[in-house]
Amino acid sequence: MKLITAIIQPHALQSVTDSLREYGVTGLTVTEVAGYGRQGGHTEVYRGAEYTIDTIPKIKVEVLALETDEPAIIDLILASSRSGRIGDGKIWTTDVSSVVRVRTGERGADAL
Repeated sequence: MKLITAIIQPHALQSVTDSLREYGVTGLTVTEVAGYGRQGGHTEVYRGAEYTIDTIPKIKVEVLALETDEPAIIDLILASSRSGRIGDGKIWTTDVSSVVRVRTGERGADAL
């Protein structure tokens, strides 16, 4: 099993979740996060004073999936979140050794 983690722009969330739902993903976790990559932060002016914002709001989407579904899910996230501009985000995967559904006690693929 794999944990697929994607950091995306906030405006891309609806498109990503719709694509994943159409593919058959039955669950995901969404977290509001902040960070920066190559684009760094940005400066803003408030009441005449300029200040630097070091982090930019992003969305983290996490999906537990079977290894066989990993490439398709990555491609879906990529296609539905890419704008071609700097700051679109990153996608990475992590191996998951075990999963347990708390409600039923199911383990492994049955818990997905």
